[in-house]
Amino acid sequence: MSKNISRDALKAINKKTGKNISESAVKKLASTVKPSTMQNEAQLRQLIKQVSAMANVPVSEETIKDIISAVKKSGMNPDNMEALMKMMMKK
Repeated sequence: MSKNISRDALKAINKKTGKNISESAVKKLASTVKPSTMQNEAQLRQLIKQVSAMANVPVSEETIKDIISAVKKSGMNPDNMEALMKMMMKK
């Protein structure tokens, strides 16, 4: 996984959430994500909840299910955290 978080992605996250989430907080969370996380529903659900808590933005169960479904259907490269963040921000 790339250790560089796109500044544009971080700005977009902060703008979308109205919060000031630090790059180090995103990197710390991203370092826990493994390729298997994207295929394991329980781990993916936990990751979504961690992101929600970090941003202090509640995520409904329906939205969590939609995100999990989209990640599984996308065949997205799990090493591309920026793509995951962009996809989640569209919700």
